[in-house]
Amino acid sequence: MNGISFFTSMSEGTQLLVQVILVIACLFYGARKGGIALGLLGGIGLVVLAFVFHVKPGTPATDVIFTILAVVVASATLQAAGGLDVMLQIAERFLRWNPRFVSIVAPLCAFVLTFLCGTGHVVYTLLPIVYDVAINNGIRPERPMAATTVSAQMGIIASPVSVAVVSLATFILSSGNAPAGFSSHWSLLAVTFPSSLCGVLAIGAFSWFRGKDLDKDEEFQERIKDPEVKKYVYGEGTTLLDKVLPSSYWLAMWIFLAVIAIVGVVGITGFRPEWAGANGKMAKMGMVAVIQMFMLLAGALIIIFTKVDANKISKNEVFRSGMIALVAVFGISWMAESMFSSHIPMMKSTLGEIIKAHPWTYAVMLLVVSKFVNSQAAAISAFVPLALSIGVPVGTIIAFAAACYGYYILPTYPSDLAAIQFDRSGTTHIGKFVINHSFILPGLIGVFTSCVVGYVLAQIIYL
Repeated sequence: MNGISFFTSMSEGTQLLVQVILVIACLFYGARKGGIALGLLGGIGLVVLAFVFHVKPGTPATDVIFTILAVVVASATLQAAGGLDVMLQIAERFLRWNPRFVSIVAPLCAFVLTFLCGTGHVVYTLLPIVYDVAINNGIRPERPMAATTVSAQMGIIASPVSVAVVSLATFILSSGNAPAGFSSHWSLLAVTFPSSLCGVLAIGAFSWFRGKDLDKDEEFQERIKDPEVKKYVYGEGTTLLDKVLPSSYWLAMWIFLAVIAIVGVVGITGFRPEWAGANGKMAKMGMVAVIQMFMLLAGALIIIFTKVDANKISKNEVFRSGMIALVAVFGISWMAESMFSSHIPMMKSTLGEIIKAHPWTYAVMLLVVSKFVNSQAAAISAFVPLALSIGVPVGTIIAFAAACYGYYILPTYPSDLAAIQFDRSGTTHIGKFVINHSFILPGLIGVFTSCVVGYVLAQIIYL
């Protein structure tokens, strides 16, 4: 017990420093191990905080966790039923319509797919099509490939069914300091959708000109002198256009999109059931519950009307990646909330004043947290409650929402690694110094542009 009393007898500032180092160590090691490890490592931090520092355990972000579960199950059901293949086939038609614009059209297609499905993992099937369009039209594949995988992730904070958007809106509404006119996640999307779209367009404009053209790239031309390498680089094309997709695939897509549209109408019109609260006042059903219900409904309708094999739902990429995100949010949000809630007064008097004086520091902090946790929803769950509790203006949080995407800083995210693997030309790459990789400039340009536009829109709408 003497060892424990040693830690509890430290000054509050020293305790916070030690705890922050502990939390960062758990996040860093969990991110290196990948997969579910990120959430499980939160268990180490929680045990040490509770039993060594006597920190009262906080509350896991249950609304976020259950929303992840509902959205992921619905999206995975869509994929299992073939609805995602229909979306990708439509996207391919746009890509092949005018290949010269692939560096702009491909990121937009990825952004739209993420907007509709709520997850950036839909990009995996799109990447080989983007590569085929680029390489067979003499376009440097790095241009659309890197732009596409970054834009897919940027679409998360712009999607009405993404966990990140619903989580952020829920935190803002529950804080009691929501600005006038802010009533649901659609109020948040009024800023995040146009700002993220501007970021994607900026990425496309930059990517159009980045790197050397293939016919002027000495390294590439030297590689394809070998007939076997040239055959590998140009290979056989990947396409969905020659496939006749069953009507059940189309039905699955229309069911999913119809449910999303209904959720949108409910959110905008406020047409939700009301009940008397504890204080006797009538209160409407929250949008978190609405999204959870309707996402489960979407999955159920797809199963009933398309007769998809329910056993396939838990075996696809969308389900697997979604469950990993769920575990990550569970462990990270619980650990972070436990640590920060015990030091709110001190942090409010220091960190809060810095952010108020220099709002851009909030964006930088959120960006760094996102890189540690490799998840926009997890970054929001870990950092936004702290920001709200120490008095960071809600307008600032809304304005810099796009900064929750920072895991492009190092090329460790699965979709970035997938883009490198799909690019057989070798132009999408990780540099000698690791940090100089293909995704960092599109990421920085996209997020910076989104934050600037978001700041302007938030000033106009909510400040």
